[in-house]
Order: sequence, then structure tokens, then C-alpha cells
Amino acid sequence: MDDTTKRLLHRLIRRTSTEMLKTTLGKWGRLTMAQRQSLDFTQSKSALTEELLTLCEVCGYFNRQSFTKCHISENVIDNPNQGMWHAYRLMDPEDDACSVELTQFKERFKTHLSEVVRHVSVKTKKHTDEAVWIRIAWGDTFSRPNHLKPTYVVYHLQTPYVFVTSLTSKQKPLLSQALILSTRYQGFKDANLSGRKLTAIRDLLMKQYPLVFPTNFSSPVAEKDQTMSNPCIIKEQDGLEAKRLQMARGAFGDGVLPQLESAVYKLETKFKDQTNRIMTEREEPFRCVVKFTSTNLLESFRQCAASGIVSPPITPLFSSIPLKGKNYFALKDKTLGSSP
Repeated sequence: MDDTTKRLLHRLIRRTSTEMLKTTLGKWGRLTMAQRQSLDFTQSKSALTEELLTLCEVCGYFNRQSFTKCHISENVIDNPNQGMWHAYRLMDPEDDACSVELTQFKERFKTHLSEVVRHVSVKTKKHTDEAVWIRIAWGDTFSRPNHLKPTYVVYHLQTPYVFVTSLTSKQKPLLSQALILSTRYQGFKDANLSGRKLTAIRDLLMKQYPLVFPTNFSSPVAEKDQTMSNPCIIKEQDGLEAKRLQMARGAFGDGVLPQLESAVYKLETKFKDQTNRIMTEREEPFRCVVKFTSTNLLESFRQCAASGIVSPPITPLFSSIPLKGKNYFALKDKTLGSSP
């Protein structure tokens, strides 16, 4: 096993959870059942990694670099919630954009990228959900493609949606140019949506989740306080609870929401506080960044509204996340004027 292959395999094993590693080893089909059962999955991840690498090297498995790269790609496809994914949108389609097929796209993309990058490795695979997965190992004029730090691109054919992870600012214009030319669009724009769960940002941007906005809101069935006997108070509380539930469902729907984990608001405004003249009289605008995080941010917002934690009405800053399909917002005070 050469050093490059060993480092690739080491990186793959370390990035895969112990539970998923059991399934991954079975899919590879390079280790027998007895060899897989001999591995101690209760030990530390570093010790398990070394044991598995030694077993592969002694048995002569994974001695071809191409095999390792192929299975690294398959592992990322099976476990897409690794790293940070960013969503982009292709703009201004040409007349034949809707007729671009997989074979055309693959050939055009690889050709255009190879024209601007001397050393680059491009591997393309169509997934079961009709998404095209692209693995790009970047090089330059003097260096070979770096397979340890590849870029992954997920593109849904005949749609303007692209999802990318591990892309540097230097590589972004090269990728955008290749995508524009191969998909027959004329522009490439940041969708202001990112997250660690690819399925969540994909469902949010492409509206691939149940958009259920009920028109009739029935009063919620709640446990009544047995000590409360005043029917007027009970009626008033039921009415308030029904309004809160209607407000929450109207903003976020009534179905299962994508598991978005964060939302960022970048604010630029004039500081307004008469008790703080130093800040108020500053010519420079006041800038701050507010970030909300949760294991399921949209569901948290909906529950906050339904339980009364959030005062009505729900701010558009929250309801715009599912409505506009974005979780990064740049807010600027209109009194500041346009930027130079």
C-alpha cells in the first residue's frame, strides 16, 4: 500500500462513525465475514483505525489507489452530513438548458474544467435520487491533483440548484464557469443557504418537504387545569392557545420541517440610544452578527410560537427562512443610504 493510498484510507476511516463503518466495510466486500468480526469496534477510534489499516496492508487489500478514491466517494454519498454544504443557484437559463442530459453534462463539465486547470481529477456518479455527484481533486500547473482535499458537487439535472462542500475562494470561479458552460445557464449565484445536513438545505431550497398550510385551525386539545373552574378564563386561554397555534402553523406549516441547524443575521444600522452619546454620534454604522443554532431550528421556532414564548406576530426574519429558502440574511438600515 503506497503512502497516498494509506492516507486516503486513513482519512476515510477517521471521518466515518463507528456504526457506519460496520456497514461500509460490508459494502466494500474486501474483507471476509471472519475478518470483519475479528475487529474490536469497542476500542478507541484511533486504535480501530490502525488495526484496520494493518489488516488491509497485510492482506494486500486496497492496493489500488483508484479503488480507494471510488469508495471514498461512495462513503460521502452514503454519509452526506459531513463538512459544511453551501447552496448555489444557476441564473438565466438559455433556451436549451432544460434539454441537457447526463452524458452531455459530464462531457462538457470535465472538458471545460480541464481547459482552465491543467491537473484536475473529475469523477461523476448519478445517485438514486437523480442527483449528479461530482468529486473534484484539484491540482495546478506544477502539482498533481490533491485527493486528500477534494471538492464535492451535487447537481440536480435540469434544475438551477447546486450544492457544494470543501470549495476554496480560488476554486469557486473555476467551478462556476464550468457549471455555467455545461448546464447552458448564464450566471452562478450564492443562494445564502448553508448547513451540515445536505438533505435539509436541499429540501428547503427545492421545497421537497410537505408544505402543509391548513386553512381551518381547530382548537388544540390540551390538558385542562382541574383547579380552574371559571369558564370565562378557560375560554379565554383556549382562544389564546388557538391563535398561537394558528400563527405558528401559518408561518411554518403543519408538516415535518427540514432539520436546519443554524440561521445568521448580519445587521448594519445606526446606533440609537440617547443615553450613549459616544455610540450614537459615531459616523460609522453599528455592525453585529446574530446567529441562532439548534438541532432543528425551524421546529424550534414553530414550537416557540405555538407555546407563546415568541410574541405575536412572528417576525418575517424567522418566517422568511422557509419562505425564501435561505438562512443567511444581510440587513441594512435604510437611513444609511446605499453602499459606495
